[in-house]
Amino acid sequence: MKNLQTVLKGSTAYEVNVRSIFTNRMASKVSKIISYAELKALVEKSQDLVLIDVRTKEEVDKGRIPGSLHVPLDTVEAALLSEPKEFKAKYGVTKPALHAPELVFYCQIGKRGEMATDKACKLGYVNARNYAGSYKEWSEKEGK
Repeated sequence: MKNLQTVLKGSTAYEVNVRSIFTNRMASKVSKIISYAELKALVEKSQDLVLIDVRTKEEVDKGRIPGSLHVPLDTVEAALLSEPKEFKAKYGVTKPALHAPELVFYCQIGKRGEMATDKACKLGYVNARNYAGSYKEWSEKEGK
């Protein structure tokens, strides 16, 4: 990367873009987690919440967070890249906008949710977050 920066150093737009990408990636690693309490409040009150369960169908069949949408991890990128009409036909809801204020991913223990959140961030979903406590924490706190 350093050699590429040296070659293209004369381009101000390039330098700004590299700085922006670096800053966005650093921010996504730091601030893209949502707590149980924050998610609970959104589930109860938010009209804007798009909550995506990235677990397998077998896991989802055992329980899910109310209002969540099932999009298995291996299909998240394709789903987020799909046309809005295609997304709505497949999942029954409006496709989240790139600036959707409350886009949250979760899995069973946190890792797949983190992977889905990273994919969404790379696709431009600036507010994507991972519920790191995931279904395990939710089911324990909700007594399910």
